Amino acid sequence: MTILCVRFQLPPMYEAALPRLLGLLEEFTPVVEALPPDGALADLRGAERYFGRDAVELASVIRVRALALYGVDCVIGAGPGPMLARMALRDARPGLTRAVPEGEEREFLAGKPVAALPGVGTATARTLCEYGLDTLGRVAAAPLSTLQRLVGARTGRELHEKANGVDRGRVVPNGVSRSLAADRPFDRDELDPDRHRRALLSAAEELGARLRAVDKVCRTLTLTVRYADRSATTRSRTLKEPTAHSAALTRTAYDLYEALGLQRARVRTIALRAEGLTSAEQASHQLTFDPVDEKVRRIEEVADRARAKFGPRAVMPGSLAA
Repeated sequence: MTILCVRFQLPPMYEAALPRLLGLLEEFTPVVEALPPDGALADLRGAERYFGRDAVELASVIRVRALALYGVDCVIGAGPGPMLARMALRDARPGLTRAVPEGEEREFLAGKPVAALPGVGTATARTLCEYGLDTLGRVAAAPLSTLQRLVGARTGRELHEKANGVDRGRVVPNGVSRSLAADRPFDRDELDPDRHRRALLSAAEELGARLRAVDKVCRTLTLTVRYADRSATTRSRTLKEPTAHSAALTRTAYDLYEALGLQRARVRTIALRAEGLTSAEQASHQLTFDPVDEKVRRIEEVADRARAKFGPRAVMPGSLAA
């Protein structure tokens, strides 16, 4: 077991803490891949030799340091490769590392549904289940030629390897993601446009607060609307200027929504994504003499300080609407 998949138990608005937690992992290995908003992969092959401890022992040290230094608990999966570490993470609990020892990959995977394998979508899983290949153990035991006939040559080969525990993935060091997302699912399929707009307002305010917390601005805003029949519509718009201003994000989100022209659409989820993130210090801002705009920006500053002091629920969604 040389790969750890770590998920820090961060509240959604605390994504600003992720870079510091990645720094904690980098004290053990330089090979760290960020998985925003709250996770990371770490390749510990060199660390195991250097510290004279295996990955599970190092995972315990990482957990203790995260709690001691940042007050953040975490769940950790360990495995011979990134795919297996990610899957082990799903079975992990706080305070306990779920490990997949080398040589036991097939046993770990055998009883899991085929849809649990990364890269297996709904259509592929449905096709496999129609032929009785509903678990990874059955997929592993199936002839390669059968899988290739069902899902294609390349996909069949990859599926056969993964189901047999062959993990060819690797950890790719990177920075924190260049995008942030906020989802607003509804308890039931929602027809009311006013509730759609309230969800957009809430998501835009969350994105604005999170961007300001990490001193970032975004260049593009993307709206995704998912419907009751599982279809989705996605639209993007480049902003007039890079911003983390909640009011500007909200106006753009409303424009994107209105452009869809939805007529009694049964909406299941509304999601906004801020993309093309850059440093706020390097972004230009068009000066304005609009007293309302300046007032809203000052209110945002006060609200951000309240969140930093009292937590993400200190300011209720929609309270900053102009």
